[in-house]
Amino acid sequence: MNRDGQGYRERVYEIVKQIPSGRVMTYGQIAEILGEGYTPRTVGYVMHAVDKENVPWQRVINSQGKCSTGKLLLPHDIQQRILEDEGIIFTDSGKCDLDVYRWSPAGYEEKKDVSPKLF
Repeated sequence: MNRDGQGYRERVYEIVKQIPSGRVMTYGQIAEILGEGYTPRTVGYVMHAVDKENVPWQRVINSQGKCSTGKLLLPHDIQQRILEDEGIIFTDSGKCDLDVYRWSPAGYEEKKDVSPKLF
């Protein structure tokens, strides 16, 4: 199915609907799970068009642990406020600790950087 097709969007939404309250996933994390044809940017485009009543859109943030809704026609901090209501703590610079709040679906292990360290 192409990226504009219903199946493409639904695959993203299926994952997002699983994210529990008080937890987040990143655009890149979702793209990695879904594989070829998905990038963090395309996941962002899909999330921009989401039905906000049925999908917990606020739980998808960028790889820095920040909200990316500041440039949308919403109150600039609405995503962060909703996440704070769910118990997520943000720094004064608008960043949450992904080591604490990032969620992964059962059976999924994130790729870790296993490149050798040079001293």
